[in-house]
Amino acid sequence: MFTVLIVEDDKNLRKLMDIKLSAEGYKTLLAENGVMALDILFNNHVDIALVDAMMPKMNGYEFVKEVRDSGSALPVIMITARGTIADKQKGFSVGVDDYMVKPIDFSEMSLRIKAVLRRAKIVSDRKIYVGSVVLDYETLTVSKGDIKVSLTKKEFGILYKLLSYPERSFSKTALFEEFWSWDSDTEEDIVKVYVNRIRNKIEPFSEIDVETVRGIGYRGIKNEDTK
Repeated sequence: MFTVLIVEDDKNLRKLMDIKLSAEGYKTLLAENGVMALDILFNNHVDIALVDAMMPKMNGYEFVKEVRDSGSALPVIMITARGTIADKQKGFSVGVDDYMVKPIDFSEMSLRIKAVLRRAKIVSDRKIYVGSVVLDYETLTVSKGDIKVSLTKKEFGILYKLLSYPERSFSKTALFEEFWSWDSDTEEDIVKVYVNRIRNKIEPFSEIDVETVRGIGYRGIKNEDTK
């Protein structure tokens, strides 16, 4: 059973999140601000935290910074009333794993929790397995039996990201913001160039692919039943 720490100052929303997650089989721990949440973390095992951005005493950004400064890799989903690029950049800069914008869609919340928990396991293992194919973060390689191809760090990072969340599509803008610095002279079209390079390199592996999602961006494909 996974333990979810809910850090939310709105009493009604906190209670509703507790009810929804408990009904799905999660153990829940509740806090109304970052200070209380840190105390809970110190005394309990927590698998993932859902953290409101704006709270009294210690807000969500301050809480996440404290957690990361302590060396913890606790997965964190930030919940905010504002979902601008600037807000997300601020959150990702302190170590947030994912974002949800209020009002909360509880079906989406469930999907995001599962995806982030799965991602946390992948990160700890530093490998992704798709059938007989292995993506190894340490060596930046994709291999199957005697076939092994090497990718650049950025190519591997993009592929690893897409295959870590195969149910999600990522826009060209989102990938550009994550893998190229904000002060870079490079333009967003470089993402398409890298995706094409990745596709060429992983062509020997029918188990994986990068799909173009029209009007959105790109999605990782896992064909786990391929022999």
